[in-house]
Amino acid sequence: MIEFGGRIVITIICLGLVVVLHEYGHFLMARYLGVRVERFTVGFGPEILGWTSGDTRYSICSVPLGGMVKLAGEFMDERQNKPDEFFSQPWYNRIIIALAGPLVNYVLAFTLFALVAGVWGILQPSDQPVIGDMIAGLPAAQSQLHIGDRIRSINGYPVATWDQMAEVIHRAPDQKLILGVERPNDHVARPAILSISLVPKRDSEHGVGLIGIMPKVDKIKPGLRGSIAAAGRDIKIWTLQPLRYLSQKISHWEGPKELSGPLGIAQMVTKATKEGVSYVIYLIAIISTGLGLFNLFPIPVLDGGHIFLYLIEGIIRRPLNRKVMQVANAVGLSVVLTIFLYASYQDVLRWRLGFWR
Repeated sequence: MIEFGGRIVITIICLGLVVVLHEYGHFLMARYLGVRVERFTVGFGPEILGWTSGDTRYSICSVPLGGMVKLAGEFMDERQNKPDEFFSQPWYNRIIIALAGPLVNYVLAFTLFALVAGVWGILQPSDQPVIGDMIAGLPAAQSQLHIGDRIRSINGYPVATWDQMAEVIHRAPDQKLILGVERPNDHVARPAILSISLVPKRDSEHGVGLIGIMPKVDKIKPGLRGSIAAAGRDIKIWTLQPLRYLSQKISHWEGPKELSGPLGIAQMVTKATKEGVSYVIYLIAIISTGLGLFNLFPIPVLDGGHIFLYLIEGIIRRPLNRKVMQVANAVGLSVVLTIFLYASYQDVLRWRLGFWR
């Protein structure tokens, strides 16, 4: 029970951190541009601790999930035409304030990705023809091969690297191959070479031969420049991968069944805590990237939706009609709630089907 409670606390911290820092980005940029911040809140619900500094009320609330920043004149209905109100700012300043939240999420993610790479190292596939893992149901897993085996030759021809070995296998779908395999043995100075035969399975999409093996993965410390480069690659991967996935689902008119809501995120955090601190930090970076990306979608009520509306205002050179803004926000809120409910429903389905066990 204590262990379970600890994971719940870590989940709340992970989710709360990325949301609060997102809001803090809006807060800092608003203050910098001269917009009065009426309230900065950590959590939701009744205030349990609070203080006022200048024009801003700072609150810590009873439900420790997320946070909120309330800007003066943030809604057109409450605007009093004071110079320090949000809607008194030109449209481009409002875009900058809206962009600040997602930007902070990306800065946080980049920093954490670089931290994990620099302190714990990065995983890099070995170029040696050593089996690091096998895929169930494919020829290697059904043969006498073991994880850790080094493939020395194929049909009598020596192979020295993973790529050289893979090229030979890819060229031989449905053909019998005889592998010369060196198996580690602590009790023998020069282990014998075993002869193991198998038939690569033809890949239906590309027509190449596959036996279902993956290389050994080494962990290396890349140094400062390497850590920065690794963080850049991770940011790119975790930004483009969801976009490709969503575009594929949309083009095939399929629902994004892998979409995760709060329950799914909690489960991912729980799994990460079992693996270690570096996994938790890396997951926070992924969540922060996802939150920043999601908020850039051009859906009203999200930052991207506001940016889109303010851009229109800049193009037509006049404020948008209040009714148009209200309808856009209502539609956007409906879309966001639908996404939330759909993701939560998928979480429950995965739980009932035992995918989280």
